[in-house]
Amino acid sequence: MDFDFNKIKEMGLEYAEKGKNAAKDLAEKGKTQALIVNEQGKLLKAQRQLGALVYSLAKGKEENQPLVDKYIEMIDSIEGEIARLKDSLTPAETAEVEFTEAEEPAAEEAPAAEAAPAEKPRKTCPQCGAPVSDDALFCNKCGAQL
Repeated sequence: MDFDFNKIKEMGLEYAEKGKNAAKDLAEKGKTQALIVNEQGKLLKAQRQLGALVYSLAKGKEENQPLVDKYIEMIDSIEGEIARLKDSLTPAETAEVEFTEAEEPAAEEAPAAEAAPAEKPRKTCPQCGAPVSDDALFCNKCGAQL
């Protein structure tokens, strides 16, 4: 029986290259999915803070449309980044990184948010010095990005 070792070696190298390329592709997809999850977390936080701001303003019969607009612009930007990242994946890969309502981090953080008003904010705005909550993205007084 004659073995063509060069042909077997060539086939082995070809399969090794295919395996290496598949591993690289999988790693890139994993990085993209991790970025999507991270952006979704930012989006949920920004949406939650916008809702809290609007509620606070309405309760105090105040208006601060420039600050509300900043949150809306930031949310639009995050949504655009999520869409861009999802476009780089196939539909099946995109479905794997969608949050379901049960998985949303906001559901776990709700009890902490109820306890937060009793605590004094420790953080202050670098621009105007007004007290701000630790997770605020913008100052409620001057609108500076934190």
